Amino acid sequence: MIRRQARLRREYLYRKTNEDKQKSIQDKKNRIKNSLENQTAIHGDLQKKAIHYANKIEWEDAGPERAALMGGESGGALADSQDDEYRYAGVEDPKIVITTSRDPSSRLKMFVKELRLIFPNAQRMNRGNYEMKQLMHACRSNDVTDFIVVHEHRGVPDSLVICHMPYGPTAYFTMKDVVMRHDIPDIGTMSEQYPHLIFHNFKTKLGVRTMNILKYLFPVPKEDSKRVITFANHDDYISFRHHTYKTVDRQLEMSEVGPRFQLRLYEIKLGTLDNIDSADTEWALRPYMNTSAKRRFLSEEDGWKQDDDL
Repeated sequence: MIRRQARLRREYLYRKTNEDKQKSIQDKKNRIKNSLENQTAIHGDLQKKAIHYANKIEWEDAGPERAALMGGESGGALADSQDDEYRYAGVEDPKIVITTSRDPSSRLKMFVKELRLIFPNAQRMNRGNYEMKQLMHACRSNDVTDFIVVHEHRGVPDSLVICHMPYGPTAYFTMKDVVMRHDIPDIGTMSEQYPHLIFHNFKTKLGVRTMNILKYLFPVPKEDSKRVITFANHDDYISFRHHTYKTVDRQLEMSEVGPRFQLRLYEIKLGTLDNIDSADTEWALRPYMNTSAKRRFLSEEDGWKQDDDL
């Protein structure tokens, strides 16, 4: 079983490496093509291979794969590694395990119980003395799709880690302004219906990536579900709200059932928690970069625009 998991992981990384190489080559071809069409100077880092790529552009067929790499309308025709990560999304309901850091406080235990009710098909696991590799192996053996770890600081939940199984990605969020259900007066019972999801202001490439990580934690809801969960992005802080609604005299009445908190993404790793040290960093928050040259270099290196909002 361990050998099989290692082999599947190597195959996944090999596919992703080839995909990244093809996207990099296609990006260079697109830049050269735009320079030739607009009759502008070719960038210095492309001049050595400009003739080589230009000859290839002349004989290329604009099929679905090339259109996908170029970001055309048929871009969905090409399956990439992210499609591999969520290939069963919407077909099978997610199966989630939630745990905490070691020796959790009573308040953190209470918050994890509330999180378990938010995510359908979720179950809570006592961390105990288990190592992370043991937990990951148990999750893979039981077909768990997502593994969530909640951390705290002096009894206040302050960090949320979402690890998608079996190969990643792993997203790290800071958590603030936590208000638990137990702190809201006259709170109602929590519905166990599959919720409808609202995502507001997730427009950039990073925003779509973050939205997918959060969206696929929930199964597909039924049309008559009266439960709504909202993720609203404002200045890179994602506000979480949880409501139920009903119709009274043809008017819609909403009631908050909690909990409520804010999340901020600070890192995405292309791996799981048991091999996070060797995993590549897909994106990382770097808020203290004052020079545009450093921001431009790192954005080209990581493939993201560092100064973009979600």
